[in-house]
Amino acid sequence: MQFADRILSRLGLERRRADPSWQAMAPGQGYFGGMSARAAENLSAVLACSTVIATSLASIPALIYRRDGDSRVEALNHPLTRLTRLGVNDAMTWPDFIEHLVASALLMGNGLAEVQRSGNGSLSGLRFIPWANVSVVQLSTGKLAFDVLDTKGGNIRRLLQGEVIHLRDRTDDGLVGRSRLSRAREAVEAVQASNAFARSFLNNGAQPSGFIKATAALGPDAMRSLREQFSARFQGPSNAGRIGVLDAGLDWAPAQISPEDAELLETRKFGIEEVCRLFQVPPPLVQDYSHNTFTNSETAGRWFAMFTLSPWARKIEAEFARSVFPSTGTFEMELDLSGFLRGDPATRWNAHKIALDAKVLDPDEVRQVEGWNPRAQRQGEVIA
Repeated sequence: MQFADRILSRLGLERRRADPSWQAMAPGQGYFGGMSARAAENLSAVLACSTVIATSLASIPALIYRRDGDSRVEALNHPLTRLTRLGVNDAMTWPDFIEHLVASALLMGNGLAEVQRSGNGSLSGLRFIPWANVSVVQLSTGKLAFDVLDTKGGNIRRLLQGEVIHLRDRTDDGLVGRSRLSRAREAVEAVQASNAFARSFLNNGAQPSGFIKATAALGPDAMRSLREQFSARFQGPSNAGRIGVLDAGLDWAPAQISPEDAELLETRKFGIEEVCRLFQVPPPLVQDYSHNTFTNSETAGRWFAMFTLSPWARKIEAEFARSVFPSTGTFEMELDLSGFLRGDPATRWNAHKIALDAKVLDPDEVRQVEGWNPRAQRQGEVIA
């Protein structure tokens, strides 16, 4: 009996296994239709889409604020500020941590990390936990518990919902995330099938096969021997261009399959677009420029920030508010997307000018938006 089955049996939760969301409980989960989420990364479009989302979010500055009435002040002395700058633990930096957490949520539907605290309860570190080592159970209270398998010692330890950061993709039951790879299983399998066809096509010499015609009848053994000899000498890309000689009475008839019939290139291009739809990534960001123009290339980054990164950033901020900061506290985390959302310099500075003229911002606030220090004032100078 597998690890997840033992946990489920002990808690009487076998009925949950019919729910696709709870398929995420099995070690090495992420399997759908015979292909694992990790195997799906062999598809370049899946790897590129998950990577560009995860690394982009990992590169965004994480700012910790303390609310003071209607305003807020950056909390430079908060423990989480230290973790974002010096690393979440001895082995992982903040960008590495966010990249792993988001990639796990994208590919497996769930990303998990342990919130580590010191003896006095203050935040001391964060530890990413591979989802393949996690089994999820629902307690009688309705809350989740996470049984983590130690791959070295083989021990199992339980983490409660308040002790972890649990980043989820959309769920079917409001509890466990379900991978979008499993939701769009047929689309992903179709892309894999087209890649497998392309690989087979190239392995067989990147040209259609044919038939050997004989004037006299051949027995089964002679046919098998002839096929094996011909394949060993002429099949495959390394044998392309070799000169063949047929004995008397044998003739070669190539199969009539045109490149248009194969539709290999167009099928693979469509597969890239399918995966981009799945992850909501503009194709130019994964080096698909087939429909690219100057205009859509210029706006792809801002579109990506607004419709792809911003929802995930909000998920991360909300999960940190739930698991890291006290519910009665005044602290919050913000992932600063302003760098992605900026337009070109001319548009951006024209917007600043409008804000200054309307007295919505003052010069120092504009400098702050641009990431600059306040302008040093001369004695007696007043800035309007």
